[in-house]
Amino acid sequence: MIREHYYISGRVQGVGFRYRSYYTAQALGVTGYVKNLWDGRVELELQGDADAVHEFLGKVESGSFIEIHGIDRYDMEVQLDEREFTIE
Repeated sequence: MIREHYYISGRVQGVGFRYRSYYTAQALGVTGYVKNLWDGRVELELQGDADAVHEFLGKVESGSFIEIHGIDRYDMEVQLDEREFTIE
């Protein structure tokens, strides 16, 4: 199990990124959260099986209108008590 923190830039606000993230997380069994930032980026934390976490962004970006131009990724400590993925 891994946990990663992301800052995503591109066309990621106003195009369904957060909702697509939510449904993708449900399908892959990933926990964490997604939220819009004031500067137009999206902040995202993902926790789960390494393959599922790494598959996540490709599935989200395959949605209509979403275009990821930049990703800043940071490893984090796993939170064993986390049970769901939320939209903040």
